[in-house]
Amino acid sequence: MKIDRDQLADFLRRSRERVSPQAAGLPAGPRRRTPGLRREEVAQLAGMSADYYIRLEQARGPQPSTQMLGALARALRLSDDERDHLYLLAGHRPPAARTAGDEVAPALLHLLEQLDATPAQVLDDLGDVLAQNAMAQALLGGVCTVSEHGRNVVWRWFGDARQRAAYPPEEHEYYSRLHVADLRAAAAHRPDDAAVTRLVSRLREASDEFAELWDRHEVAVRRHSRMRVLHPVLGLVEVDCQVLVTPEDNRRVVLYTPAPGGDLADRLALLRRPVGGDTLAFG
Repeated sequence: MKIDRDQLADFLRRSRERVSPQAAGLPAGPRRRTPGLRREEVAQLAGMSADYYIRLEQARGPQPSTQMLGALARALRLSDDERDHLYLLAGHRPPAARTAGDEVAPALLHLLEQLDATPAQVLDDLGDVLAQNAMAQALLGGVCTVSEHGRNVVWRWFGDARQRAAYPPEEHEYYSRLHVADLRAAAAHRPDDAAVTRLVSRLREASDEFAELWDRHEVAVRRHSRMRVLHPVLGLVEVDCQVLVTPEDNRRVVLYTPAPGGDLADRLALLRRPVGGDTLAFG
């Protein structure tokens, strides 16, 4: 990535002008000629020399390091979106988005509860199924929460023959590439994450097919796809998979809706039964 010195200088200056001395924990002082912080104050708060910071605002400084950018983001009270923008202008990849463990926001759980006629799941960016509604469990089956990667869709695809049996054999290669390319994209955003390293290492050991596809280095975030499922009651089911992303915590809401022109909506109605008396089934 290439540094955009002019835009970086403009963004730093305008961000500096938006921060009041009081917000930064500094006394306002008399006779301030410009709004916001002075250049020297930003340098002090970020732990760098005033000359270095001034050159950045004059679009003539060297490319700042990620450590320096992190210090500037804190000094300028940048939001996560503004911080990511700062990194990109400086020619660096933004820090990996934070993860929220296994937690699912109450709003997402409420959304699943309302979708009583539409199969829906919440996954993290690595493919772990964190929650699903009763319709999703009836259509796609439950997930295992006992084994280490039992609820991970990539692990199950490459490690459980029963998982593949639910999909037409002629489409297995397509789904394999889809899973690996999506996991590749997620791994690139979490380069130092032990969970990613562990999952990829285990997949490579368990599946020659995964290892071969991983080495192709294909990358594609899964946003929309069409999927056909061999359901034991409904027979061949064709659905559109629409992925809605919540960037702040790497959650993905996957909606499985009937493909246009079919009678799947009526057939899916046969599955509208509570699972164990509960509206939601957690993976």
